[in-house]
Amino acid sequence: MDLIDDDGATNTPEYTVSELSGAVKRTIEGEFGFVRVKGEVGRVSRPRSGHVYLDLKDDRAVIAGVMWKGVAARLQTQPEEGMEVVATGRLTTFPGQSKYQIVIDDIRPAGMGALMAMLEKRKAALQAEGLFDPARKKKLPYLPDIIGVVTSPSGAVIRDILHRLRDRFPRKVLIWPVAVQGAACAPEVARAIAGFNALGPGGALPRPDLIIVARGGGSVEDLWGFNEEVVARAAANSTIPLISAVGHETDTTLIDFVSDMRAPTPTAAAELAVPVRMELLSFVAEAGARMTRAMGQRLEMRGQRLRDLSRALPRPEDLVEGPRQRLDVLGDRLPGALRRMVDRQRLRLSEQAGSLRPSVLRRAIAAEQARMADRASRLSPALTRRVQAERQGFDRLAARLTLRAAMREMQAGRDRLATLSRRLDEAQRARVTGLRGTLEALDRLRETLGYRETLRRGYAVVRGDGQVVTTRGQAEAAHGLEIEFADGRLKLGGGGARKPAKPAKPPEQGSLF
Repeated sequence: MDLIDDDGATNTPEYTVSELSGAVKRTIEGEFGFVRVKGEVGRVSRPRSGHVYLDLKDDRAVIAGVMWKGVAARLQTQPEEGMEVVATGRLTTFPGQSKYQIVIDDIRPAGMGALMAMLEKRKAALQAEGLFDPARKKKLPYLPDIIGVVTSPSGAVIRDILHRLRDRFPRKVLIWPVAVQGAACAPEVARAIAGFNALGPGGALPRPDLIIVARGGGSVEDLWGFNEEVVARAAANSTIPLISAVGHETDTTLIDFVSDMRAPTPTAAAELAVPVRMELLSFVAEAGARMTRAMGQRLEMRGQRLRDLSRALPRPEDLVEGPRQRLDVLGDRLPGALRRMVDRQRLRLSEQAGSLRPSVLRRAIAAEQARMADRASRLSPALTRRVQAERQGFDRLAARLTLRAAMREMQAGRDRLATLSRRLDEAQRARVTGLRGTLEALDRLRETLGYRETLRRGYAVVRGDGQVVTTRGQAEAAHGLEIEFADGRLKLGGGGARKPAKPAKPPEQGSLF
């Protein structure tokens, strides 16, 4: 019971605002140093500091929560508005605003239902943006030169992909190592896809023609990195065709919906990336054989058609018989026709000559002379005026002409002439060089195909009485035999070896042994 003296004072201790807030803070932190709270995530704020501020609520109350930067970076699943979670942490107060809050050390979805609900919400949002539209998916290259693989470099996935590519059609592979699970998975995979797209042609690292994002099977939590929005958007923004091969055939992630092709397994992704080399070789060989057979059949059909048409054509003698006969008939008729033509022309000339008189000719000549005199009187002034006009035009052109322009034109002509002359000389030298090489090759071929090359390989030419002997009977009938070797000739029956002599004409047919 408080005692009040005569002055109205009381013995109840007085607290400052800070002291009272500190006492409340110590009481709450002492009583609720470790709590687990289940609720729905409300407002989520992520300032530049990296901390995360959120609200946990149910149908009757709301608790403010805060996650410091280090805790938020370690989370495998980031909280989103509307997500049902279980948060672990401690209660504290914030005296600056006279409110209490929970400092969250860990936050996880409240069971698989919450994860699936969040996944369906995210999937619906991306689908509404058109990222799943089949029309925006790119066609995979038939035979990529370089394949980029985004996966863990130490797992069995990359070994399966490389082994399958080596069996089907060996290709160059660029590996971008990433974490395939955990908090670092999503940002590393997104950076790897963007990094492959940032490579330019002709750079230090070649730009891949195809990207494979691969990971082995696992639980939903293990594959959750591939359900993150940042990964889905990176795959959707990739200008390089992308194959997703995450998990087993029954596993489905968001990257499967936005990728250009989904493979049930990493091994199947390698099979989708390249064809089978032996099947291609077999197809090419079969197509070549079919083309050869088709060409042969077509040539045979054309040849048979040509032969059939040739049998239907008449003989050349039959074609010229009619024209030859008409020529003979016309040749027989030609002398009489010429005589009649001469008679008609002579008659016409007589008729024209009968109407001519000297007086008529004199009048015609006088008229023509008068006309010529009149035109001559007018021609002289006209010529004078024309000469003056032409002279004035010439003067104007002469005033416009300068020696410098003519010199420039002459110099340009000389340059073109020099260039054409140089090109002509080079072309002539190249042609002479080519012809000389061809002549030398033909000479070597002549030497190779000549019979003396055959002699150098151990053969010999047998001659009897100066003629080449090819049978035993010819050899027995000859009075003397001569054998020509590569290093000389040997006469049998008293003859000796002598230096090789160039024969007048190489044997067209002989005995070589």
